[in-house]
Amino acid sequence: MPEFDTAHVKNIVLLGHSGSGKTTLAESMLFEAGLTHKLGSIEEKSTVSDYTDLEKERGNSIFSKLLHTHWKGYKINILDTPGYDDFSGEVISALRVGDTGLMLLNASSGVEVGTDIIWEYTEQFKTPMIFVVNQLDHPKADFTKTVKEAKNHFGNNVVVVQYPLNVGLGFNAIVDVLNMVLYKYSEGKPKPEKLPIPEEEKATAERLHKELIESIASNDESLMESYFEKGELTEDEMKEGLHLSMLRHDLFPVFCISAKQNRGVARLMGYLDNVCPPANEMPPQTTLNGTILECDAKGPACIFIYKTATEPHIGDLSYFKVYSGIIKSGMELINETTSVTERINQLFVVEGNKRIPVTELVAGDIGATLKLRNTHTNNTLHEKGKNIELQPIVFPESKMSIAIANAKRGEEEKLASALHQLQEEDPTLKVEVSAELGQTLLHCQGDMHLTVIKWKLQNVFHLDVQYFKPKIAYRETIRKEAEAIYRHKKQSGGAGQFGEVSIRIEPWYEGMPEPHGLNVRGREEFNLPWGGKLVYYNCIVGGVIDQRFLPSIMKGIMEKMHQGPITGSYVRDIRVSVFDGKMHAVDSNDLSFKIAGMMAFKEAFQKADPLLLEPIYSVEVRCPDDLTGNIMGDLQMRRGIVEGVDAEGHFTIVKGHVPHAELHQYASSLRGLTQGMARFKMKFLEYAPVSADLQKKLADAYSKESTELLELI
Repeated sequence: MPEFDTAHVKNIVLLGHSGSGKTTLAESMLFEAGLTHKLGSIEEKSTVSDYTDLEKERGNSIFSKLLHTHWKGYKINILDTPGYDDFSGEVISALRVGDTGLMLLNASSGVEVGTDIIWEYTEQFKTPMIFVVNQLDHPKADFTKTVKEAKNHFGNNVVVVQYPLNVGLGFNAIVDVLNMVLYKYSEGKPKPEKLPIPEEEKATAERLHKELIESIASNDESLMESYFEKGELTEDEMKEGLHLSMLRHDLFPVFCISAKQNRGVARLMGYLDNVCPPANEMPPQTTLNGTILECDAKGPACIFIYKTATEPHIGDLSYFKVYSGIIKSGMELINETTSVTERINQLFVVEGNKRIPVTELVAGDIGATLKLRNTHTNNTLHEKGKNIELQPIVFPESKMSIAIANAKRGEEEKLASALHQLQEEDPTLKVEVSAELGQTLLHCQGDMHLTVIKWKLQNVFHLDVQYFKPKIAYRETIRKEAEAIYRHKKQSGGAGQFGEVSIRIEPWYEGMPEPHGLNVRGREEFNLPWGGKLVYYNCIVGGVIDQRFLPSIMKGIMEKMHQGPITGSYVRDIRVSVFDGKMHAVDSNDLSFKIAGMMAFKEAFQKADPLLLEPIYSVEVRCPDDLTGNIMGDLQMRRGIVEGVDAEGHFTIVKGHVPHAELHQYASSLRGLTQGMARFKMKFLEYAPVSADLQKKLADAYSKESTELLELI
């Protein structure tokens, strides 16, 4: 039998802006429960959670960590998450399997940028939330201001359950308005004294107690009736009301702590086990085919992989939540995505970098296993004979792209393997090998994300790499009709080569009339892999070119469309009509007509008023109202067009269309421009013509580069 049943498993996610004290709170929770005998510290690099070399070096969390503790008959799984938006994938995956979120607020800083960003993710999951005002022992701590900001940002459903006394360096007491008692902390004593509320605080405590009761009652009709009848709610009624309101994402209680001094942590943990919902009370999972999966130990065995990590000397570690049934070591489960059978050879509960073997895990619990060869993040595994696939985690779109290459030649395969492994561990990293640009591109979340990737490549995979500005995927087309004749003739002793082709090229657009003055014999239309079309007409009469050579002419044209004359970019939206030519009874062959078609196309293209197109992206920037002007001005400086401005709560959404060439490192620039208070998303919109001067500049640069390359050859 598992040590804990489903009703006694609680999964807590620690959330907050970087520096709010999440990792220190995790330390205090482990210490308070007796799992550790000394509080670790970030300064001493001794925390259970931030155990990787990179985190010790940087002094902040980068990866989400799984910890666990036992507290008064409950198992509490703790997911400690990073606070920077660059590592939002770690936060989202933790929220996917968590049941309650603790949003830490730094009492000296209030609601910070990261708080707002993370709150959006909790709203997506409708996670039951608690606000925890931390660092009340800081000289500049201001509890009242912090709570006021929380209400302004997240609504009046933010309700005070505790407030502190002697805020600042002398912080030593907490008034609990749920059970109307004072907790007083003294140096050298591990537990607080439980005292009556002082006379001078009774009015404030009673006012907040009444506000708490009214907030609870307003979210439940039966409690509202009881409150009207008695003018009061019992402590048990208040706890039950808070429990239900949290489940419905209607109330967000506020608690007080100093995680560093371990003050208020025990009371917070008591609230977690008394009030916060266990795993089996959370809304059931809906599978991709629309069926409902209850979190029930008696149900079919089913787990969801929410994170994959590679541990030194161990290999791939798959973190999962049991959503149904009981998982036992030695069990065989089916991967619904790959249809592969995976054997669960080992089961672990996790405490930072420690893996503790267990034989069983029950529905609602979170654990890890090793060496699932064909299983990845977002996969569902279930017992044989079932058909269960849980909703996947939707990770954020990339905000930045960079080109990467080895500093040394000969290690390309090693780099490709390393990037594949990093992408496996981090779904917010996308690796693209672009044949068009001749570059390997990393699509990621920002500068810090790139720094971590480079650190891993250097320190884990022992690769020396360099980052470069990515090339832009321009397109080339034409603006007018043109014709060209090209004769390919080569004689070198025996059989020679001969082919002559006459073609007309025109800008293609939907619904255009048939070619004028030509006898159309055949038409083919090709949707090009890079966008746009090639429409190819056979207008040969009198057999001047044998039908069997027409595909070769088309291949030559298509080959040249892979490398346009202006910048070497792909060509699109062209109509080609082959209307005349010559052939030789002996020397004509496929190669001759392929070359003739290619060169005729090149000559005609250069006569047809070539036009360079650049990718345009739709950009939305979410920023505080007072920064709107700065954002709009910056977009215009980037050759962007502001399309509109919308309001969204305390924020403004600036919408615009911006050339992709102007968005390199925009994430970094925006962070600097707004002190990290703005966010953006972008999506490809269309290709649009560049200005004549920019086209000339790019064409000249390409010509120079091509000349230098020929000289090297």
